[in-house]
Formats: sequence, structure tokens, C-alpha cells
Amino acid sequence: MKILLTGANGYIGMRLLPALLEEGHELYCCVRDKNRLPLDPETSKRVKVVEVDFLNDVDMEGFPTDIDVAYYLIHSMSVSTKDFDELEAKSAENFNTYMSNTSVQQVVYLSGIVNEESLSKHLASRKKVEEILYEGDFKLTVLRAGIVVGSGSSSFEIIRDLCEKLPLMIAPKWLKTRIQPIAIRDVISFLSGVLLKKECYNDSFDIGGPDILTYKQMLQQYAKVRKLRLWIISVPVMSPRLSSYWLYFVTSTTYKLAVNLVDSMRHEVVASDNRLQEILDIQPITYMEAIEKAFIKIEQNLVISSWKDSLVAGRFSNLKGYIQVPKYGCLKDKKKKKIEETDRVLNNVWAIGGSRGWYYGNWLWKIRGFLDQMVGGVGLRRGRTHANKINAGDALDFWRVIYADREERRLLLFAEMKLPGEAWLEFCIDEENVLHQTATFRPKGLWGRLYWYAMLPFHYFIFEGMINNIAKR
Repeated sequence: MKILLTGANGYIGMRLLPALLEEGHELYCCVRDKNRLPLDPETSKRVKVVEVDFLNDVDMEGFPTDIDVAYYLIHSMSVSTKDFDELEAKSAENFNTYMSNTSVQQVVYLSGIVNEESLSKHLASRKKVEEILYEGDFKLTVLRAGIVVGSGSSSFEIIRDLCEKLPLMIAPKWLKTRIQPIAIRDVISFLSGVLLKKECYNDSFDIGGPDILTYKQMLQQYAKVRKLRLWIISVPVMSPRLSSYWLYFVTSTTYKLAVNLVDSMRHEVVASDNRLQEILDIQPITYMEAIEKAFIKIEQNLVISSWKDSLVAGRFSNLKGYIQVPKYGCLKDKKKKKIEETDRVLNNVWAIGGSRGWYYGNWLWKIRGFLDQMVGGVGLRRGRTHANKINAGDALDFWRVIYADREERRLLLFAEMKLPGEAWLEFCIDEENVLHQTATFRPKGLWGRLYWYAMLPFHYFIFEGMINNIAKR
């Protein structure tokens, strides 16, 4: 079966992709930037990558037309607090136009559970996309899910941050809202199970796990699985803005996403029926089982995808324009060091950031991350998804991986922190086994230059110590 997978490099897409390959399907993976689809060499041979941005005008050149099924997994909730619904509607309309020029029989859309007349902007947007897709020239199957629980999912990581960091919580009243979480493995089973099933055509199905819990109970059960002490005090009044700041400063979420999440958390999200479970004979696992399985993946360093690696979890939505480091009008700090054990040094470069740190002056990096967070930046909270693997597009503390090639022995990072300019950090090892470390800053106006020169004393010690420790550790 020929399947088109949109959002292939997103959290759900990266989990669904191997499941579909295992079933023997032929895949076309739609991404805005083909360099941001981190596949191993064997998997790369089995898929065809299509570069397409559904927010742009329709261009059928190079777009596959002989497809049987398409998955619509495009969401824009983290992009903006104002117009993400307009972006999602435009994307869906363009998708319909693309599909009208193909042989697609069925489109599968992953949406959110809608069971209240008064919806959050997030859920209302998902509902609007669903209505647009129903206008397409194909059979539509809509799966409506609530909170998805799995290693790397935004909901799981937020709950994890709250429980691991705060033994005592002063929480808003929306912690009493009921929701029905579902494990990521069950979401994938439902998504793959509805393929070309005629009884699922032109219909919408709620999918959820067996537990209906409040947010407070979800936190308490997480603490129970992790054997943590947790006290939660609910207060009757906490404004949405204050709640958003509370999530933003405590968890790894962005402020834009926090605002949209808080807006949604005030609305009950419970499945209205279990028809699809009966049709596909799927028995979802419990919330606590989902948490236990998520930690098995984390402890084995087998997290396939993380919401933090999505570009919308950072400062920019498209990094193609930053892969070429500018040469003119820039300020640079260049360091180089002769090395002997090339593989060991390369391993050190590939392990930078996250729990490993930045090899010198980690307390200064933490201060810089805190200051960045205070002005609305991403800070150091995102860490990294894998301990020793890096792919283009990955989040790396307050950096974004632009280019990572071990054979070329080159790693290029772009800063997503709040800066009066643009910054790159590059590591490469040349043919003479010399490690080059280059920090490039393109200032924006006078303030940009003042910022660079004010940081020079810190740069001298930090960058010098970093290259020395990378080379010798």
C-alpha cells in the first residue's frame, strides 16, 4: 500500500513511520526540510522524502500522485498564541487541493476530543480542520485523542517536570478538570488499524485509555509510579496568564505553548464512545502502565521522538536560511587545537549539552539560560533527546542543530536564545586532525555590538576552556 505521511518528522509521525514500514507499506514522507528527517541509512532506503510546506501555494511538481492513503498529522499550536488557527485552516485547505490531484482513497486525521459546546481555541481549531478535511475528495477517518502519554510527548514531559521539580505545588483550579489520557503505543495502533477499513470511512472516533482522571490525579499517579512525595494545594483563583507563566518557568514548554495548553486545560476531554476499540479489537493500557513503559524507553535511551525537537518548540519555524554561516558583518571567536584521538574527541562533541554540559563553566551557562528564560527565551530546560546522538533539527539546550555529520566531522548549532543578533557555534575536525571551534555572531545594530563586547571576557574563558576539555576528556 502506498501511504503519504505528513508531519513525518513530528512526534507522532516519527512513531508511526516505523510501524507502517514494519507492516510492509511504501511510504512518502512529507517534511518542510528533508534534512530534518533523522532516519538511519537502512530506513532511508525504504522511504521517499517529499519537501512540501502546506502553508505555501500548491505546487504539484515532485509531489506523488499514486497514493492510497494519506495521514494528516500537521499541527501549529506552538507557533503562535493568536493566529495558529488560521495557519491550521490554510494548511488543511492546501492539503485538500494536493489530494484532489492524487488517487488517494482515504485520509486519516489525528484530532482532539471535542465534547463541549464552548471549546478552547486549540480544540476549536482542530474541529475546524476536521470540517475542512471532510470537504475533500476522499474518504476521511478522524481519530480524536486527548492527552497522549509517552516518552518525549509534551504532556508527559510537562507532568514529569512538575512532579520531579516540585514536591509541593500551589496549583490552579483547572487541576480538577477531567481528561482521558492514552498511551502513544495505543495511538499508533489505532492510526495503523484504520487503514482502508470501510467501516471507518467518513466517520469520527474518540480514542482514549481506560482511565478517566483529573489533572491532579494524573500528577499523583505519576508520583506514585516514580515513588515521589507530592503535595498539591489547589487555589480557587489563578488567572490564565499566571497559570501560563507557572507552566513556562517550571517546565520545558515554551510560553506560547503554555498559553494554549492552559486554555485547553480548562475544558473536559473525555471520550464519548469506544466504538473503534470494538471495531479494531484494541485494549488500551492504563495511564500508570503508560508511564512505566515511557521510563523503560528513557532508561534504555530509546526515545524515538520528542516534542522539544519540533521547530515550533523553539524560536524559529524554519532554519534553512541559517545553514550557511555568514562571513561578512560578523564578529567571531575562533579556537583550534591539535588532537590525537579523533574518534574520542568527536564523541565528546556529539555528547555536548544536556546532562553532559558544555565542558567548561557550566554554572555560567546555567546563569545565561536563566536570564534567557526570564526574558521569554527557551533557556536550558529542553536539554537533549539522546545522550550521544544528534540529528539536524534537534533541540540542544538553547541551541538548534543545523547540521550534524560524523563522516564530515562537523557539527553546526544555531542559537534560539533571545539575542540582539544571530549566533552560530561550529565544531569541525580537519584532515590534519585539528579541532576547530568557531563562535559567530551577526549583531543587530549598536546593541548587538555592545552585547558582544560586553561578553568578550566571559567568551575568552568559556570558549578556551571548552575546546581544551573537549580535546582532552
